[in-house]
Amino acid sequence: MHRLFTNCTLITCDPEDSVLSADLRVRDGRIAEIGAALVPGDAEVIDLRGAWLMPGLVQTHIHLVQTLFRGMADDLALMDWLRTRVWPLEAAHDVDSVYWSARLGVSELLLGGTTAILDMGTVHHTDATFEACAQAGIRAHIGRAMMDRPNEAGLSQPTDASLRGACDEADRWHGKHPRLAYAFAPRFVPSCTDELLTAVVAEARARGCLIHTHASENRDEVKLVREMTGRENIEHLHALGMTGPDVCLAHCIHLTDNEEAILAATGTRVCHCPSSNLKLASGIARIPELMARGVHVSIGADGAPCNNRLDAFTEMRTAALIQKPRLGPTAMPAAVTLRAGTRSGAEALGLNAGSLEVGREADLVALAPDRLASLPAPDPIAAIVYAMSPANVTDVWIGGEQVVADSQVVAWDQAATVAGVGVAFRRVRERAGV
Repeated sequence: MHRLFTNCTLITCDPEDSVLSADLRVRDGRIAEIGAALVPGDAEVIDLRGAWLMPGLVQTHIHLVQTLFRGMADDLALMDWLRTRVWPLEAAHDVDSVYWSARLGVSELLLGGTTAILDMGTVHHTDATFEACAQAGIRAHIGRAMMDRPNEAGLSQPTDASLRGACDEADRWHGKHPRLAYAFAPRFVPSCTDELLTAVVAEARARGCLIHTHASENRDEVKLVREMTGRENIEHLHALGMTGPDVCLAHCIHLTDNEEAILAATGTRVCHCPSSNLKLASGIARIPELMARGVHVSIGADGAPCNNRLDAFTEMRTAALIQKPRLGPTAMPAAVTLRAGTRSGAEALGLNAGSLEVGREADLVALAPDRLASLPAPDPIAAIVYAMSPANVTDVWIGGEQVVADSQVVAWDQAATVAGVGVAFRRVRERAGV
């Protein structure tokens, strides 16, 4: 594969946040050359006609299995949201409905310029999410939500069954597909025994898999963990070995000074989900302070029932804006925020992506800068963070392969997606009784 992208502006997200008027050459799925007036040679020339080209957005906390539940759990606090809506709905899933939920979510993500995700499923049917992601061509780390403590919805498994199921899935998928990987995903401390969490650390590291969980999202959760363990949330995870660069913790809002220090010292990844945190009234994470301490921060939309979008542009804009009333207008500047949505996300997932630099994966997003809502856009980086939306995304390539063309997902027909989602939603809603 040899393609040459011409007549475009490159928003590189490199260490200097460079914005260039240049051509970009792709060979064998990677960026091979960047420069002015590159010679086409035997390349397929893609004239972008003045579009902007940026690296694919990376979201490090997603629940594709929940996309089917959009609008089904609004205006609730976290624990009520889980117990009365999300867990009963997840328990009502079958393999077909998980597939359509994932297909809907992946469609939205790709059309919004997201090219890589870290996803947490439910306790069953994880293979269906893998299948949808494989068909679409998105990069994804995926794992079942592991839960071995009983709950009101019956959405749990015995410790051995949960661990065996996750290990079997990891052995089927991890390292077996060029764009897919497994991530062990214990849901959060209140849903998991120490026995399960300790075993997850050992099994994930034996296989070279990421570990993905929720932590310190809500004050009630933090209180519950303290009552259960006698420790703060991050301190407890750290005592079990669940910190480090291979651990991605979603939310991390309510932290002590010692917990922040643990995250910084261990290189543990924090996945910031600002819209979800606002909608569930969970709080505002101290992201600028965490970054100042050296904590690695990336961005994710969380699930559709608590957002209700999977839109990385909304997450970047919100991540920047919510800090400014606290810390002033210079907090979370656009370049820092864009880096969190691209380069930092790729780093968290261990991907050689997230920036337009020679040698990186050719995960590319073409943006139309002339949409009315983003004109006149004198500063491209600020325009992307503060003004743009999925409406600006026209085309997407992953590993140099086009996965969105003229605002349509290449892998499947949109009308068929809409029809399949409708049938699956009605079936799950009836079965869940909500």
